[in-house]
Amino acid sequence: MGKTVRMISSDGFIAASAIDATDIVQRAHEIHGTSHTASAALGRVLAVTSLIGGGLKVDGGSVTVRFDGDGAGGRIIAVAASDGAVRGWVERPMVDLERREDGKLDVGSFVGHEGSLTIIKDLGMRDPYVGTVGLVGGEVAEDIAGYFVESEQIPTACAAGVLVAPDGSILSAGAYLVQLLPGAGEDVVDKLERAIVGAGAVTKLFSAGNGPEAILRTLLDGFDPIKLDEYDTPYRCDCSLERVERALVSTGKAALQEMIEKDRGAEVTCQFCDKVYRFTSENLAELLKRATRD
Repeated sequence: MGKTVRMISSDGFIAASAIDATDIVQRAHEIHGTSHTASAALGRVLAVTSLIGGGLKVDGGSVTVRFDGDGAGGRIIAVAASDGAVRGWVERPMVDLERREDGKLDVGSFVGHEGSLTIIKDLGMRDPYVGTVGLVGGEVAEDIAGYFVESEQIPTACAAGVLVAPDGSILSAGAYLVQLLPGAGEDVVDKLERAIVGAGAVTKLFSAGNGPEAILRTLLDGFDPIKLDEYDTPYRCDCSLERVERALVSTGKAALQEMIEKDRGAEVTCQFCDKVYRFTSENLAELLKRATRD
């Protein structure tokens, strides 16, 4: 279970949130069998997506973050609900890369230096909000910050990190998102930038035992931050038999007929939690009746 804290500066010019996503990323590693580099890349996306989801102001809303880069790992997708619960998937989870010259995991090459980042916000309206920008470099946090500046015109500082043990388990993982609100002047910007630089790398902050609240108070030092809320954030998949059945019905009568006659059944695996749903020919025949009625 992850832990998220949200704060705002007392002057109302800065909103910030941070998440300890260690358990979330460990769960993703267990589900997908991710390599060291894949754990770092997917973990960063999961952590930041959870923060964005938790910032939605609509109950039942959701956000989807999709990285379509030209890197070795392929596409990465994470989906978070308005309570911060998150799930994710990486196209090539077992691909690993040599570490960079500085010894760090090469997330940029795994995600890709060219490509796009798309964020889809479902706020319960008729159409979701969809924004797409080019990748800055594939390091995830910089791309997210660039998205908010370019697509939503919100000056943003974002950092995300994952520390992976030699055996592949997750030692620490987390992220923070700091955004300037309307009215913030250059003095606020300069002071905040100095605080962020002074705080250091987010991975070191979490691995040193700092929780989300302590990290935010470091980042907002001098701004008299006010704690808005604190909540648990799980890795949670909302797949179900009913959803899978609807998906099969939506494939159409011809596809269902082929599954019955040629495959003698069907097996569907959820890409987010790897749960397997098995359907016999009899099960599919019932779905075919439903498709015919529809």
